[in-house]
Amino acid sequence: MKSVSATVLSCLALIAVVLGVFVYSVVRTPLLTEAELREKGVIILPRPREIAGFELTDTRGEAFTIENLQGGWSFLFFGFTSCPDICPTSMSVLAQAERQLQQTSPDSALQFNGVLVTVDPERDDVETLAAYVGAFSERFVGVVGSVEETVGFARQLNVGFARVPSADGDYAVEHGGQIVMVNPNGHYHGFIKMPH
Repeated sequence: MKSVSATVLSCLALIAVVLGVFVYSVVRTPLLTEAELREKGVIILPRPREIAGFELTDTRGEAFTIENLQGGWSFLFFGFTSCPDICPTSMSVLAQAERQLQQTSPDSALQFNGVLVTVDPERDDVETLAAYVGAFSERFVGVVGSVEETVGFARQLNVGFARVPSADGDYAVEHGGQIVMVNPNGHYHGFIKMPH
């Protein structure tokens, strides 16, 4: 009698598990395949890459190192505050993503870190960066370093930028538009191409 009860309970448990898996597969948000991600401009590296040590300065005037990129998902954009088009658009996209996460998954939103790394350290000091990133999100952080430090950091993440002299003696800064993804381990995980 006990073995029949145990068998019935085991069958009921198996049915419950199968039903649970079925319901989950119907109601869950489907994950995109790697090909679908690529089609949308999201490139995931086959194997995330470690980032070598670096030290920049954040908008609070504190050191910004690899430790600041650990423990959550960081989305880095290399731009500058006087950029007329790509930078405000990209920062707006990051802010919109953060707001959507706050509405749908507040816990996940706490793991979302928006970072603007300036490629124009001559004009973007800590105060200027703080005001700029704060206009998009109070949680976003701006980061500045010397040109050499910024180049070294950007090179690890396959980001290029260059200072281009203008005819009036001033200069412009040419830069890429990708958003770099760094995983919670502080590894370069991939990037999102424009348009985001």
